[in-house]
Amino acid sequence: MSTQVEQLEAAIKAAVSRAVSAGLLDTQLPEAISLERPKNRDHGDYATSIALQLAKAAGKNPREVAQIICEQLSGTDGISAVDIAGPGFINITLNRASQAELVTAILVATSEYGKVNVLSGVRINLEFISANPTGPLHLGHTRWAAVGDSLGRVLSAAGALVTREFYINDRGNQMDLFGASVEAAALGNPIPEDGYQGGYIVDLAKQVVDANPAITSLPEGERHSAFREAAYAVQLKDQQRVLDTFGTHFDVWFSERSLHDQGAVEHGLEKLRSQGHVFEEEGAIWLRTTDFGDDKDRVLTKSDGSLTYFSSDTAYYINKRERGFDICIYMLGADHHGYVGRLKAIAACAGDDPEYNIDVLIGQLVKIMEGGEEVKLSKRAGTIITLEELVEKVGVDAARYTLIRYPVDTPMVMDIDVLKRNTNENPVYYVQYAHARIAAVLRNAQELSISVNIRDFDATQLTHDRENELLGALAEFPRVVQSAAELRQPHRIARYLEELAGTYHGFYADCRVLPMGEEKPSALHTARLLLCSSTKQVIKNGLDLLGVSAPERM
Repeated sequence: MSTQVEQLEAAIKAAVSRAVSAGLLDTQLPEAISLERPKNRDHGDYATSIALQLAKAAGKNPREVAQIICEQLSGTDGISAVDIAGPGFINITLNRASQAELVTAILVATSEYGKVNVLSGVRINLEFISANPTGPLHLGHTRWAAVGDSLGRVLSAAGALVTREFYINDRGNQMDLFGASVEAAALGNPIPEDGYQGGYIVDLAKQVVDANPAITSLPEGERHSAFREAAYAVQLKDQQRVLDTFGTHFDVWFSERSLHDQGAVEHGLEKLRSQGHVFEEEGAIWLRTTDFGDDKDRVLTKSDGSLTYFSSDTAYYINKRERGFDICIYMLGADHHGYVGRLKAIAACAGDDPEYNIDVLIGQLVKIMEGGEEVKLSKRAGTIITLEELVEKVGVDAARYTLIRYPVDTPMVMDIDVLKRNTNENPVYYVQYAHARIAAVLRNAQELSISVNIRDFDATQLTHDRENELLGALAEFPRVVQSAAELRQPHRIARYLEELAGTYHGFYADCRVLPMGEEKPSALHTARLLLCSSTKQVIKNGLDLLGVSAPERM
C-alpha cells in the first residue's frame, strides 16, 4: 500500500515526465522528489523544490519550470490547488476528502501502517551492548539497551532483516580480577586493591558457594578458575534477566573468547593478509589502517606473540561479514570515540566499503538528577545506578522513552522527579495520555451506540482546519520511520509522537467528537471518531517502535 506522500511524489514525477514528453522541459527525470510540510498551513499541505532542482539542466529559471510543472499537475486526482512561491517553490493543497481517505488506509493497515521498504532485504547486524560480565549493567549500558532495541525495531519496520547482538567481553585481565574478587569475598579475605569493590561482589560470592559448597576446598589454582567461571555464569545470567525485564532481547550473545577458541582470530589475520594490508615490523604483526584514514597503524600481534584487543576487533568484524550481514552497526560508549576511524579502517582493509558496510554510533553520557542533585556513578566503587535500579525508580516505559527521545550523540540529563509526575511536563506521560484519552472517547462512543465502523466513514465530513492538520500529521508517520531508519535516529519517532499528541489535543479542543446532551449522532461524529481511532493506531505503532506500552486507561 503506497502512502499519501508516495502517491504525491509519483504524481509530481508523472507531471515532469509529461512536460519532458511534450517538449516543454529538456531535462532528466528526477530520481527523488523532495516534499516538505510547510509550517504555515496557508502555504498548502506540501511544498516541493523540484523546480529549483531541475532549472539549471532545463536552461530555464526556476519559476518558469515551476509554472510548467504546475500546469501538468492541474487536474490531478486528490490535488485541489497548486501555486508558486518565492524563487520557484511549488505549494500543493490536497483535496480534503482525498486526504481524509488516509483514515481508511490507517485502519485497514493497523499495525502495518508506517512500515516502509527502504531497507527491504538488507541484512543488518546490530551490536548495541558490549559489556564485561563482571558487574550489573550500568546507566551507559541502559541508554544503549533502550536506544539499540528501538533502532532494531525501526530498522525492521524499514524492511531490514535485523540480528540484535550482545558482545560479551569475557576475555582478558578483568575476568581474572573479577574471579579473584569474588573468591576473596567468599573466603572472607580482603578484596584485591585493583579488584571489584561493589557490594554485588559479596552477593555473587554467596550465590557461587551456595550452588557449589565444595568450591572453597579446591586446590588454589583450580579454585581461582572455578570461582571466575562460576561468577561469570551467574553475572551473565543476571544481565540477561535484567535486560529481559527491560523489554530488550538479543538474538545472539557472542563471546569474545569464542573468537580465539575457534580460530577466528587467525582466520581474520589471514584474510587481511590476503588483502595486502598486513605487515611485520620489529617482530610484531601490524595492520596498515593508515591507508584508510586511521591516525596510526594498529598492532595485531605483539613481538612476544600475544594478541592485542584490536585483533579481536578485526576478527569479530570479519566474522560478522562472513555470517552474511550486509551492514554491521556498532553502538559504542562515549569513551570509544577513537574506535570510529579504526573500525572503518578494518572494513576497508577487509575489502569492504566503510561508508556502507559498517556504521559506528557513539553514545554520550547520561546524568541522573534526583532531589535537585546529581547521582554520582562509579562502577568500581559500587555506587553506580544500575539499569535495574533506574527501572525501580521510574518504571520501564519512562526509562526507555526518556533515554530514546534524545539524539545519542548529545549528553542528556534524566530528572527522576519529573519522570515520576503524571503531568504534561513528563513526555512519556504526555504521549501515553493521548492514547488513553482516545481509548476513553471510543469507549464512550460505544456506550452511546455511535457507529465507529469503517464502512460508515464519510471522508467528505472532515473539512475543519484542525482535522486537516491532524490528517497531515498522520500522513507523515511513514516518512518519519524512514528517516529514523536511514539516519539511525529512533529519537525522531519519540519527537514525532509528542507533536502528534499535541496536534490531537488541539483537534479535540476545537472539534466536538461526541454529541452533546440530546444531540443525535451524525455522520460527522462517526468521521471524527474514526479519525480519533486512526490517531490512536499511529500513536500505538510509534510507541511499539520505542518498546513502550500504549495504555488504554491511565
